[in-house]
Amino acid sequence: MTPVELNQKGFEALVVALGYVDAVRFIKQFDSGTGNYTKDRHQWLDTLSLEDIWAELQEQQLPTE
Repeated sequence: MTPVELNQKGFEALVVALGYVDAVRFIKQFDSGTGNYTKDRHQWLDTLSLEDIWAELQEQQLPTE
């Protein structure tokens, strides 16, 4: 199946499941965004150590009151 055929079949499935208006609304929610995600990700992840990540995971698992 080509990418064009996949898009057509996917949209048809959405229309069947949601109706035309809601299928269009669903599609409009997606945005490719801006910037360079890979470069940006390296800027904030390359500075983290395994210990930093582990500490943050443990912090998130603490019960909240």
